[in-house]
Amino acid sequence: MHTRRFPVFAGLAAAITGIAALSVPAADAAQRDRAFFEQVAGSWKGPGEIVAGKYKGTKFSCNLIGEPGVDGKTGLKLDGTCRVGLFSQPMSAVLSEAGSSYKGKFLDGASGKGLDIISGRVNKDNVVLGINRSKLNGAMIARLEDDNSMNVTISVKVEDKMIPVIGMKLNRQLDDIKVGAIK
Repeated sequence: MHTRRFPVFAGLAAAITGIAALSVPAADAAQRDRAFFEQVAGSWKGPGEIVAGKYKGTKFSCNLIGEPGVDGKTGLKLDGTCRVGLFSQPMSAVLSEAGSSYKGKFLDGASGKGLDIISGRVNKDNVVLGINRSKLNGAMIARLEDDNSMNVTISVKVEDKMIPVIGMKLNRQLDDIKVGAIK
């Protein structure tokens, strides 16, 4: 199978990781954040589309696996692939707490072919991450619709406006194994 790097994917997993924090004590916020990342851990699959820019209209599909925390920190480690037609692109991201915010990288970070995650905030059912590569600034919002579906939007800043460029609808992949009792 051919592998080709698609620059449009540079913002995708920046998912699979700031709304201003609510006025809650730091301990409550830390517990809320940890609970959110544990809730989004697991296997996710779904379609996406590039909705603006040079590759507008390009449809793709992703298979991603998230694990909560790295080295015991609150956050998320993401691995998987996204596919356009016959071409597949590996996806990876690491996001971990950094004080009252989050830091991390998508692929190999902005110094390579990826993006840096420069900030982040968790709310009850979503996370908003600030993303950066050179002069490109943007945000990724991942919002849980329910326990088994999540919407991801990646936007970039153009002048004073945030313009959505990528949208995804991911569904949790559940085991099909039936469990029963033996009598």
